[in-house]
Amino acid sequence: MSDTPYSEPDVAASPGELLRRQREAMALSRDEVAEALNLRPAVIDGLERDDYEEVPIATYRRGYLRSYANLLGIDPAPVLAAYRARSGGEEQESKVTPVHVVNKPPSKLGAWLFRLATLLVIAGMVGLTLMWWQSRGGSEPPTPGDNAPVAVDSLDGTTITEGGDAPGDWTQEVATTRAEEADAETDAGTDAADSAGESAADAAAADGDEPATADADTDVAADDSSDADDGRETAAEPSTDPGVLELTFNEQSWTEIFDATDARVFVGLQQPGTSATVEGEPPFRLTVGNATGVELSWRGEPVDLTTRTGANNVARFTLGE
Repeated sequence: MSDTPYSEPDVAASPGELLRRQREAMALSRDEVAEALNLRPAVIDGLERDDYEEVPIATYRRGYLRSYANLLGIDPAPVLAAYRARSGGEEQESKVTPVHVVNKPPSKLGAWLFRLATLLVIAGMVGLTLMWWQSRGGSEPPTPGDNAPVAVDSLDGTTITEGGDAPGDWTQEVATTRAEEADAETDAGTDAADSAGESAADAAAADGDEPATADADTDVAADDSSDADDGRETAAEPSTDPGVLELTFNEQSWTEIFDATDARVFVGLQQPGTSATVEGEPPFRLTVGNATGVELSWRGEPVDLTTRTGANNVARFTLGE
């Protein structure tokens, strides 16, 4: 967060002491750090006091210490080295001796019972199949020559019934009937479309209407394009509303903003290359970390943060009084 060079830590200092010193040097509270890291304040307090009751798992401890150091803008390697030197051999993982399980082959009696059960299941399925076939009324499958009379519905809703002696004749007749009906419907639809087109043409000629020209369409499209360009240019202009702040983060920065109602309208650790628009009731109370890497605009004018920046590159001021 800060451009202030970080001095080499004291080798005798604990990891919590290293983090606490840097936090106090940056004028940040434990609550602000906890909110930025999405952790409880009790966890931050325990990390600074080297008390890890709130974080019993060693992997999580190292992760929290690394994230805390990155938030403060310092190298996490010395912090983790101090943690390892302090913990000693407390994190030695115990090896678990694998347990060998000997699988005994099944007994001969079990294998024989399994085969017998399989045969009984197969015999039962065969018996059920035979009973079902007999209940259907015979063991002879139907032959192709035993076709019964067939009733077929035509397109007009009538039913055509044919016998089974000459199946090819009734099939051909039904196909011919359906083709003729489809042709008749197609011809009727074509005639109706032609009639509708002629009626529309006659009505247009009687009224004296003329179709729109291509030049008119071109002019309308050009006007729409011009309006869209004007809208984009208007949107690009900075806001002159006194209740709007515009921020651009060129470097990582922890920023917090309160408005006149004492409501926190913006807070968090911002990443490089991002921007934000904040709305509220002026005057605004701002805390901007790493202020030299942040651009601020209010009422359409840039605000010089370098003249408002104190120690450790942190700007604390009120805007709009």
